[in-house]
Order: sequence, then structure tokens, then C-alpha cells
Amino acid sequence: MSMTPIGERVGSIMTKSKNLFIIILISFIMGFVITISEPDLQVLAEQVPSVPNLTLILAVALGVGCFLVIALLRMLFGIPLGYLLIIFYGIVFALTLFVPADFLAVAFDSGGVTTGPMTVPFIMSFGIGISAIRSDRYAEEDSFGLIALCSIGPILAVLILGMIFNPESAEQVSEAIPVIHDTVALWSLFAQGFPTYIEEIAISLLPIVIFYGIFQLISRDANKRTLTKIIIGLIYTYIGLVLFLTGVNVGFMPAGNYLGQTMAGLPYAWIIVPIGMIIGYFIVLAEPAVFVLTKQVEELTSGAISAKAMGLSLSIGVATSVGLAMIRVLTGISILWFLVPGYFIALVLTFFVPKIFTAIAFDSGGVASGPMTATFLLPFAMGACEALGGNIITDAFGIVAMVAMTPLITIQIMGVVFKLKENKLHREMAMQTPVLSLDAYDDMEIIEL
Repeated sequence: MSMTPIGERVGSIMTKSKNLFIIILISFIMGFVITISEPDLQVLAEQVPSVPNLTLILAVALGVGCFLVIALLRMLFGIPLGYLLIIFYGIVFALTLFVPADFLAVAFDSGGVTTGPMTVPFIMSFGIGISAIRSDRYAEEDSFGLIALCSIGPILAVLILGMIFNPESAEQVSEAIPVIHDTVALWSLFAQGFPTYIEEIAISLLPIVIFYGIFQLISRDANKRTLTKIIIGLIYTYIGLVLFLTGVNVGFMPAGNYLGQTMAGLPYAWIIVPIGMIIGYFIVLAEPAVFVLTKQVEELTSGAISAKAMGLSLSIGVATSVGLAMIRVLTGISILWFLVPGYFIALVLTFFVPKIFTAIAFDSGGVASGPMTATFLLPFAMGACEALGGNIITDAFGIVAMVAMTPLITIQIMGVVFKLKENKLHREMAMQTPVLSLDAYDDMEIIEL
């Protein structure tokens, strides 16, 4: 009710101005502001001791702002998404050679957490607003891919931070898991956390409200009824995020950490691999941003790519990624042994699938790694790693990056299947169409026909 219409209106009006400088400036400010508002990023920043919270948040916001500008220019000038993905991921993996190993997983995780419940509806609707003023047949396809590019910016920004800071000198400090004996103790924990998130979400939403307020004063595009609907939507968003984040931070983080520690402490610690896969399969469906993406994909493709098929592909992808992440926790294998071949397969597939599937797949990677991943799966991996005596920074961090990677492959495989079925259907239709032979008719009969 709020973020989607705001994004669409800003994108449409900004593009109609046809002033490239204004378009670039507003895009950068929007990307920067919306990222600071993203609660998932604050969750990750709290768990990275080697860099000050504000420094990490500002660096990531800067990366998103820059890449939202690049994504917008791609739409305006019709640059193929696949080429940009290959170039920028090439730069990302080249930079990994110069960054301390302890910082690699954190850098790739930051790309996933920036695309959560605030960023996804805003950026996706922003792209739809821009494509709405285009009349060419590629407009709808180009409305996807903004999240894909915006996920690269934070990775590059944090890799550069890794060159400046010395993360090897800091150790991860694990918070004590609160012991809850009864419901009174449980409610006291929620009572302590509730005021914190009331204030935190208010501060997070304030930049967006101020930005759109100024934008509305200048453009005056929305009538009183539309503005009332947007304000009510913002109130819903505020209440929803306060309840959601209080729940996941007060309840889910300790629960995830405790489960990870308990399971990894068993004589058969390998059990965390299949259990992690089951959790991953179902937890992605609870991501708020996944609902936004699957719904918009189904609407824009007129049902050709159903929300159910998208949800199944994402669940399979996330289940696989969590399983691989648990193998990393057990063995201590470097994350690059998974990310390099994974992204290589994903980028190769871009040459064999319809363009819209590539854009949706790379958007899905960022969307799947939202608040549920940051607040449950990451503590789950950290708890397991702690119980096994591993290095939390190198072995537990990276699970968000793994969750962001596998949907790139599964959604594009769905695209390959879709393309094969479409080709088969075309062949069948061609065989069933009767061929008109004119040899049996004279000239007058042909004219009559």
C-alpha cells in the first residue's frame, strides 16, 4: 500500500523529466536512503565485530546507491543485463584475491541482507514505474534486474572495506543465549526488546518519509485520496516491521543459535546437514520479500511464470544452499570453493535462457536472503560452528551468500525447462496446422479463396 506506489510514482515521474543529472541524483539518494532503512543490514552489522556498525552500513548504502544508478542507466539505454553481471562479478572475484580470508564471507553476506522487506518492494516498483513509460516490447523484461545489480554494490563496497580494515585482529563475540524457564521470563524478554524496535524502525522509516514528502511537494503528482492510502500503508509497514523484527530478534536468533549448538554437539553432528536443508526449504516461504517478488512476477508475465513454480524453485535452491553451508561448518572449506563454481554455472546459464528468467533469477537471489535468513539461519550456523570449535567468521558467515547464490541456478534451470516446453509446443502447433496447396485450383478459384 505504501512502498510499491511510492516506488512506481518516483520512477515514472523522474524518468519523464528526461534530465539525466536529476535521474542519476535521485536514484543514488533513493538507493542510499532505502538501504539505511533496511533492518536486515543492521542485524548483520551487529554481528560483525571487525568494522564499526555505522561504517559498514554507510559503505553498503553507498554501494547500493551507485549500483541503483547503474541499473537505471541499463534500463534507459537497453544494455543487456547478462553482460553487466559477467563484468561486475568478474571484478568481485578478482578483488577476493586481495582481501583477507576472514572477510570474504561477510562481504558476500552483505549483498544478500540489503535486499529485504524495505528494499525489494521499493526497488522493484521503481523499475516498474520506469518501464511503464517505455513502449518497446522489452520494457517488462527490463523492469527486473534492479535487485540483481543492487546486490553487487554491497559486496564490492565491503570487499574494499576489507582491504582498509584488519578483520583478522578481531574475534567474534557470541552473545549468551538467554535461559527461559517460564512464560513470565519469555514475556519480559519481549517487553525489553519491543521499545528498542519501536525506536529503530521509526528511525529507519523516517528518511523514506522525508524523501517522499519533499518529492511530493515538488511534483504534486498524488491526490488527497492516494496520499491517505500511502500514509495508511506506511503505518501498516511500521507496525508490521516492529512486530516482525521483535519476534525474529528476540525469539528467532536465540532459538536458531541454541538449535545449532545442540545439534552440532550430538555424537552424529552430520545431522545438521539434512535438518538444515529441511529448515531452508520451508523458511524461504516465510520471507516477506519473496511474496512481493513471486506476486509481481506472476502479474507481469500474465501467469506464464506462476508464483507456485517460483516458490518451489526458491525452496529447492535455498534447501541446497543451507545444506552446503552446513557442510562448510562441519569441514571448514573456504566459501570460494562453492561461490566460484556456483556463480560460473549461473553466468553460463544466462546465455541459454530467456532474458526475463536471468533477471528474475538474479533478483530472486537477493530476495531469498532476507530477515529470516539473517536472524535464524545465520545464528543457527554460528551456534553449530561454536559447538564444533570452528572459526565463526570464516565458517558460519557466508550462509546468507550461499542462500543468495543457489536461486540463480534453480530459477534459470526453470527457464531452460520453460524454453524447451515452449519450443515443443510451437513444433506441435506447426505440425497440426493444415498446409494449403493451391496446385489443385485454377486461377478463378484461387481468387475466390
